Amino acid sequence: MQRSRSLAYWGVNAALLVSSSALFAFSQPGFLISTGLPFLAYIIFIPLFILVRRISLPSSFLWGGIYGVLNYCIFSYWLWGFHPLAMYIVALEYFFYYMLTVPLLKLADICFPRYGFIVQWLIWIGYEYIKTLGFLGFSYGLVGYSQWQFIPLIQIASVFGVWGVSALVCFPSAWIAAGIKPYCKEPLRNWLHGFRAFAYRERVSALIWCLCMIGALIYGVSVQRDYNELPTTRIALIQPNSDPWVGGLEAYRRDFNTLKKLSDQAIADNPNLALVVWPETAFIPRIDWHYRYREDRNSFELVHELLTYVDAQPVPFLIGNDDAVKAVTEEGLPDRLDYNAALLFRPHENVLPPRPDRYRKMHLVPFTEHFPYKKTFPAIYEALVANDTHFWEKGTDPTVFSVNGLDFSVPICFEDTFGYITRRFARHGAKLFVNMSNDAWAKSVACQYQHLSMSVFRAVETRLPMVRATASGQTAAIDPHGHITAMMQPFIEGYLCVDVPAFTTNSNTWYVLWGDILGLAAAIAAVCLLIIGSVRTILNSRKTA
Repeated sequence: MQRSRSLAYWGVNAALLVSSSALFAFSQPGFLISTGLPFLAYIIFIPLFILVRRISLPSSFLWGGIYGVLNYCIFSYWLWGFHPLAMYIVALEYFFYYMLTVPLLKLADICFPRYGFIVQWLIWIGYEYIKTLGFLGFSYGLVGYSQWQFIPLIQIASVFGVWGVSALVCFPSAWIAAGIKPYCKEPLRNWLHGFRAFAYRERVSALIWCLCMIGALIYGVSVQRDYNELPTTRIALIQPNSDPWVGGLEAYRRDFNTLKKLSDQAIADNPNLALVVWPETAFIPRIDWHYRYREDRNSFELVHELLTYVDAQPVPFLIGNDDAVKAVTEEGLPDRLDYNAALLFRPHENVLPPRPDRYRKMHLVPFTEHFPYKKTFPAIYEALVANDTHFWEKGTDPTVFSVNGLDFSVPICFEDTFGYITRRFARHGAKLFVNMSNDAWAKSVACQYQHLSMSVFRAVETRLPMVRATASGQTAAIDPHGHITAMMQPFIEGYLCVDVPAFTTNSNTWYVLWGDILGLAAAIAAVCLLIIGSVRTILNSRKTA
């Protein structure tokens, strides 16, 4: 009998774990619903916070690790197509992240019997902020991004960043779970016995949340404006529906011919274009390198053909390419350094010989684009090299391009998932973001929608328009309030011509001025409260002893 009860108890715990992971995945764009089910986000953590009450502090480390692996294996299943090691790395990373976070949630439950749900809420917002920092920074899966289509609500991102949206979305889970916890170790039918008393006792916190939600929606409706009175500039976004990861000169020439054909069509149909944009690394051979050093005749000829084509056009071209330079290694040996770059060519000015304006990607994808710990972890470095990893160097300059009245910056692929990067561009004078991406390797609409959902927030945070030219989707235009004003179907060849408002003043939203201060404040508050609660609990235990 005791054994069957124990198995039933563990079975309920496992069900809570799985259900929380499923809610987490399904609230975001995913394989079931490509755009996500955002209403689920408001109850995501109810099973998790109940599980935290049911488990012990020592076992919470293991439960947390399992929860992290399950979450990201379901949510980011498409990583299997990115790199042979990508899913293993992410699973290991989130095993450790949640192995630390869930015990902190448990500690809050122990130290704050009545108001633990508020501390848990702060812990979660702080965790979301911390997980986007540093070399391992990864923004996918922030709860706030699930609301990317709820336009009135997400307007508060211009003040608080995505953290403000996450805070509003996470609170109901913490509050509801707190009303269930007192009886959650009893049979399931008893779980709600104390909820009515809890709801009455903690009605003030629920009322404050309701007022904040209403205030956010009123702000979101009132702040939106019509940009139709502003002059516009037309941009052509090229979507070749090809995977630049496919190698070989024959593939490179085929992709170039596709890009050229689509660009010709866009220019012919839109004689007033200000800019043509190709996706990230759309043209593979290193343009400046092969023109300058001519190591390979066939690559040089293809580069020369590209430059001849661009120089004959009536409009500037923004092209994703590998920008390589000669350098000397620490060992004193000559070497080539590669940068994932955006190159701006102005016909008859800087095309032949190539002297493009450059932006070099500043935030590289960890492990698969950049690994700065070769000497510290040589085994990991060798494993990455053995799996055909192409490493890039990090750029340092938040370039703002100027052409035909446009002052714009180019967050490259992964970079538009981080608010601090577009904020930095905005502070340097960018008035438009032109994202170039390649998610074609994933062969997943869910992956592309997850990426798009984060781009929406970058526009709202800065109140600046965003356009996206992608290899296979989602090629789109986003207005300063997060509305998607135009979007191509994924996985087709084509182009999208969009008119963007021409801003003349710099962005000055609260987010641009103050950045991620709410995420930082939540992290600091959570740490301080946990320290205070732990010390108080230890002192109380000594007194009772």
